[in-house]
Amino acid sequence: MENKIVRLKKGEGRFLRNGGMWIFDNEIASVEGSPQNGEPVSVLSSTGYFMGTGFINFNSKIRVRILTRKQEQVINEEFFESRIREAWMYRKDIVDTSSCRLIFGEADGLPGMVIDKFSDVLVVQSLSLGIDRWKETIVEIVKNVLAEDGISIRGVYERSDAKERTKEGMERIKGFIGKEFDTFVEITENQVNYIVDIAEGQKTGFFLDQKYNRKSVWKLCREKKVLDCFTHTGSFALNAAKAGASSVLGVDASELAVARAKENARLNGLEERVQFICADVFELLPELERTMWSSWIRRRLQNPGNR
Repeated sequence: MENKIVRLKKGEGRFLRNGGMWIFDNEIASVEGSPQNGEPVSVLSSTGYFMGTGFINFNSKIRVRILTRKQEQVINEEFFESRIREAWMYRKDIVDTSSCRLIFGEADGLPGMVIDKFSDVLVVQSLSLGIDRWKETIVEIVKNVLAEDGISIRGVYERSDAKERTKEGMERIKGFIGKEFDTFVEITENQVNYIVDIAEGQKTGFFLDQKYNRKSVWKLCREKKVLDCFTHTGSFALNAAKAGASSVLGVDASELAVARAKENARLNGLEERVQFICADVFELLPELERTMWSSWIRRRLQNPGNR
């Protein structure tokens, strides 16, 4: 079989040598062996030094996404099982796994793949072509690895509807992987209960990667008035209330998100201390500044899409 090789220009590959996992199109001198989109290729420096194996995609400016730096490594089902087992063992050591980000793309050596576990449901987001071709295999491996610890997954939903997929030459899709189930999932995090809408909520339905940031506000909010901008479904606001805030206002421009936030407040018995309104934060802030609200603690004002 002819080797499929990407050779880098002289002086390129610095990002990869420093621990990065991407090769950009303008770093490449030549491609040998006629690889097809989504296939593994070997990446060599300008002097022929092996730098890694990754999936190639001629549709993307991120031309190669690195999977391994071991030259002898074969990219097969056993490779993905090893990566998934490592990720799960790590999660079990450091986080509450009842609901958590189980697979986090490049950080777990699975570029472009995100899998969130919401109680007994998995939500999958596949954002790169090479990993997308292994998606169903990866999901089955995850389910089998969890089953070994007595965790039964009742359903899997795909949220590969992010615009990043179009940059990879793929369509944006979402829907069930396997049998259908109720897409409103109840979870508990930091002693706060939520109903997560995995089908229509932002990204995978809930910002699980912000779990410990939400917990960190507890020490700031006792007996304080708190303003939570870009509240989404109310997670920071509800953590503030649980921590003993005297009153909390959550603001979001999405009517759907505000409706979910109010439902979550009722679920936790916090509707008396937490108020949610649908408004443009940037239009509302000047009005709030003219009132007593200017003395409130303000959570960081960050667009929710960047959380």
